[in-house]
Amino acid sequence: MILQRKDVLGLEEMTAEEILGVLEMAGRFRAVFDRPVRSVPIMRGRTVVNFFHEPSTRTRISFELAEKRLSADIVNFSTATSSFKKGETLRDTAENLAAMKIDMLIIRHGSPGAAAYLSRVLECSVINAGDGAHEHPTQGLLDIMTMQQRLGDLRGKKVTIIGDISHSRVARSNIWGLNKLGAEVTLCGPPTMVPGALAQLGCKIEFDLHKAVVDADVLNVLRIQLERHATRSFPGNREYHRVYGITPEVVRALKPETFIMHPGPMNRDVEIASEVADGPRQVILDQVANGVAVRMALIYLLSGGDPGALSGAGG
Repeated sequence: MILQRKDVLGLEEMTAEEILGVLEMAGRFRAVFDRPVRSVPIMRGRTVVNFFHEPSTRTRISFELAEKRLSADIVNFSTATSSFKKGETLRDTAENLAAMKIDMLIIRHGSPGAAAYLSRVLECSVINAGDGAHEHPTQGLLDIMTMQQRLGDLRGKKVTIIGDISHSRVARSNIWGLNKLGAEVTLCGPPTMVPGALAQLGCKIEFDLHKAVVDADVLNVLRIQLERHATRSFPGNREYHRVYGITPEVVRALKPETFIMHPGPMNRDVEIASEVADGPRQVILDQVANGVAVRMALIYLLSGGDPGALSGAGG
């Protein structure tokens, strides 16, 4: 499958077939990780710009590794040393970069819709690496890939997303992607963090943590994003952990095969206890590894790569 689109802005706009096609390709790139040489020369001569306006560790490094392993040329943009400090607009900066004949721009921005806006004014491909509290499509894809590795077909599987749903772009991408693949999604957290309107997307909303997790096949635990809170939405970290934290006691109430995910960064002993974060039920580092494979697949497919060419790639 070759993606019949210029950009990837969110899972809302992608079809189930596209999602599954990207994940199938990502699975093939995961196999490359076991080779002595983990890079393939199939993007040689292509230029990718990482255009990050917000702090990032996992996502930025994951994209850079994906690009390096595809043998692409990489340019990293730094807001701190750019003409933004002189008042240049987002569009002007992006158009100047595009004029240098780049092939793809990866953007993270604090404003919802920033990636979609640039996709309309740039000829190169744009991948959304997170826009405000809107979407984070590559995180959604890697989360779904991790679930598939444990559960196979996700139709009818029960996924509970717990935490700061109202401020989470990860939650929205998970909701769109999981619903399209037939999973049953439950949202759980304090009423101040779980918008009732999300039920319109086909989700169940449950404010009682123990009811939300008892039949779940997967728990996807989200960070409280204090940097996006205009006012405090809960009494304090200790109270949040007591009521909504994933503790050893909560884990003991789960089905034996239920596993636990977290997109990071973690607030240990707030949304997830350290014993759980380091315990046998979590698949957090699997998510990180899958993130590189998913981003390799997206970059390659958006560039018009032939899925059949991978088997003959060097390495």
